[in-house]
Amino acid sequence: MRPITRSARMNVSPDMPECWGHRGASATFPENTIASFEKAILDGSEGLETDVHITTDNVIVMFHDPTLERTTNGKGLIYERPYYGEDGIEQLRTLKQPAQQIPTFQQVCDLLMRPDCKHVKLNLDIKPDNNPDRLFPLMRSVIESYPNFDTDLAPRLILGLWHPKFLESALQNVPSMKRIHIGASPRAARRYFWNDCTGFSMYFACLVGAEGQAFIADAQKAGKDIYVWTVNRKDEMIEATRWGVKAVLTDKTALFQDVRKDMTQDFASTRQLEVGMFFRWATWRYYTLPQIVMQNIWLANIEKRAGSPFRKVVKGGAAAAATSTLPVTAEKTPTPAVAAAPQPSIAVNAAA
Repeated sequence: MRPITRSARMNVSPDMPECWGHRGASATFPENTIASFEKAILDGSEGLETDVHITTDNVIVMFHDPTLERTTNGKGLIYERPYYGEDGIEQLRTLKQPAQQIPTFQQVCDLLMRPDCKHVKLNLDIKPDNNPDRLFPLMRSVIESYPNFDTDLAPRLILGLWHPKFLESALQNVPSMKRIHIGASPRAARRYFWNDCTGFSMYFACLVGAEGQAFIADAQKAGKDIYVWTVNRKDEMIEATRWGVKAVLTDKTALFQDVRKDMTQDFASTRQLEVGMFFRWATWRYYTLPQIVMQNIWLANIEKRAGSPFRKVVKGGAAAAATSTLPVTAEKTPTPAVAAAPQPSIAVNAAA
């Protein structure tokens, strides 16, 4: 639906961001499946976003939730199930049609190594439930099994990190992979990830206000890329483009391709037609107070799922921060950095 009150015309021609299929083309095919990834690539996506968990038999699977019920005909926690065998996850199929198998990291790398897919990037969303010292060596083993992995595969793989506990292990085990922070708090991104990440994949709503816009400007000035998730509305796609983001993560890859064509032809007219004058106030998600509350909840949830508070633990990185000074969560007694029993995601986290 087009806005009744249109924006003033802006005579600007920003660079077009890349299209990254969020869990593939998940508005069309079952999320995080080979069919969904193939559709996103067919739509013209330059990148794919997916999530990882580990099974009992050390297989990395592409799956968002820690549990199987929401999207498959299986039940239980992924980390308590094997992938192979009669009762393995490989036997399960998605509830959404056409029914698909849950793919492995190896299968997705096979897809990326197809001759027609060697331009596609893969953003691996590392859920905070994972144990980094288990995950990254397994990931490295898969990557290094491919000929010329250091030139043909590894440069296209991007680690998306929610929690600082993953930084040190990533630097040690998969140093060739680009690291970006996935989050919903510009302040946390600055404090814990600025020195050790080359970019930031941020929840769109947290970037609309003054704090978010200042964060974008500072990141771009420092040569760091900005990515936004999960953007399924035309007006948000257009505004993200105006901000100069590197990539837009979307479920609707075909829609974004159409919008991108329109913006390429005439950005000013496309924005004037699709973005309302009062876009900044178009939804409560953009308002300052809800953003403060949502960021509080987000950080608390990530800490609970990761089993440890936000801390700077990278050797050789920025100076260690013994405790968090963010006005977000009360300080907690540290617990061992071992994957805790997965917790249900809140609304903001579930969108990633």
